[in-house]
Amino acid sequence: MLQYTPMIDLILAIGPIFILLVVSEFLWRTKKLRGEAARKFLHILIGSYVAFWPFFMAMWTIQLISLALLVVVYISHRYHIFHAINGVKRHTWGDVLYALGIGLTATLTKNPWIFTIAILHMSLADGLAGLVGSRWGKRNSYKVLGFSRSLIGTGTFIVVSYAILIATIPHQPRGMSLALLAALPFMTAAVENLGILGIDNVLVPLLIVAVFSLV
Repeated sequence: MLQYTPMIDLILAIGPIFILLVVSEFLWRTKKLRGEAARKFLHILIGSYVAFWPFFMAMWTIQLISLALLVVVYISHRYHIFHAINGVKRHTWGDVLYALGIGLTATLTKNPWIFTIAILHMSLADGLAGLVGSRWGKRNSYKVLGFSRSLIGTGTFIVVSYAILIATIPHQPRGMSLALLAALPFMTAAVENLGILGIDNVLVPLLIVAVFSLV
């Protein structure tokens, strides 16, 4: 692991996220990116970057940064500062729970690759599922606990999950069986479906951590 000072860690972690938030706000104000697309744009890019934080900073640093992000997104959620993460018509606390999911994942695992796999499921798999589902899922939608889901969105989540798991096979615990590996995308997709109001941003990464930690 590369050794950086805490200040450099902070700049490397927060700097790109702040830039993404500013750019997304500009795109929102110029009406080039709005609604669900804007939120998922940030969801995917920020989470995919965060997923690799353990390779250049300690887990305790990630915990502190996630706590700071939790405060920032809560204030933004309450006062609508960053419209790209708040500008959706449906009620959700997904932006707040997103930061919480990152912090809890860093708390519950010290393995950088488990952290990466968990956060990529929360960001990339869930984010692409949301984008595809909102664009092409109206004709194949279904309800879970009164909330709309789509077959194409869930299918996208499963496909991306398989891609993440296959790409990281060399770095997974040796006790991981092929049967469990084959079932995991369906397990996480089920949890994502049940995770209403954004709670999937906590449940999905925690499921990944639990499975990989127990094998």
